Amino acid sequence: MGTSTRDIFGDSPRPEPAEPGSYGEAPRGFRLPGETRLGEVHLQVSDLARSVAWYEEVLGLRVLRRESAAAELGSLDDRVLVALHERAGARPAGRRARLGLFHFAILLPDRQSLGAFVRHLGELGAQAGAGDHLVSEAFYLSDPDGLGIEIYADRPRESWQRVGRELMMATDPVDVRGLVEAAAGTPWRGMPAGTVMGHVHLHVGELATSAAFFSEALGFDRTVWSYPGALFLGAGGYHHHLGTNTWAGAGAQPPGDGDARLLEWTIELPGVASLTEVERSLQGHGHGVERTSGAAMVTRDPWGLAIRLRPVA
Repeated sequence: MGTSTRDIFGDSPRPEPAEPGSYGEAPRGFRLPGETRLGEVHLQVSDLARSVAWYEEVLGLRVLRRESAAAELGSLDDRVLVALHERAGARPAGRRARLGLFHFAILLPDRQSLGAFVRHLGELGAQAGAGDHLVSEAFYLSDPDGLGIEIYADRPRESWQRVGRELMMATDPVDVRGLVEAAAGTPWRGMPAGTVMGHVHLHVGELATSAAFFSEALGFDRTVWSYPGALFLGAGGYHHHLGTNTWAGAGAQPPGDGDARLLEWTIELPGVASLTEVERSLQGHGHGVERTSGAAMVTRDPWGLAIRLRPVA
């Protein structure tokens, strides 16, 4: 969505530095710990071989594990970022948006890496959208099934700004030339060490329901709420681990079992105690939780999308 700084903030009071603790609205009860991070996303695709080839060539992910109908792909330091699950003949994401995935966003470790990636896209002749979000610079692609992907790098936190308690984010033009120059001739060799899953952005049915579930029940802070039709949430002062929007329109439905889609996304918590606290909060707000193997659990958002929560050392 091309919404500029002026579109959102207009003639608001002069922005101030977004110092730690100076921005965001915390939930009234349980709050996710600052060490919260995201793990891999699980995608249903129509043709595993085709998707693996695309994720390797275009994004620079590498196969870490592969079976007959599934594959895990990740960065050069073996961090799993994407798990692909084949359902032969799955319908591609169409022009009409559905609830669920808007895009998942892979965070590169620095601006130099993003510049190298942008030059790589140019060498491939790949088409991509772009947005300067003030806190980050981002490029947008779709995989062979039409699933949305963002590749981005953060700006230094000391450069982030706020208006009141709200972090400033927008979608301004990207300085592509400056990004490529920042690469300083560094070749793109694939997703570098230090690459992580930065955030997930979802189409939802209603923002008030989104805030009630993702903030009050799950424990994310609300960081940006003036962006038209969207709400952004994060933990530990991060600009957002989760974006939600209503841009799919009134009456939008979740994808069906036979559609290419996001199957689940993952939240990583610092220890079993944090997992227990999340479980208690979700259940206290009337949301079901299923314990799984390996000290993990799965819950579902109000529109049925699975979220896996697991402790990490």
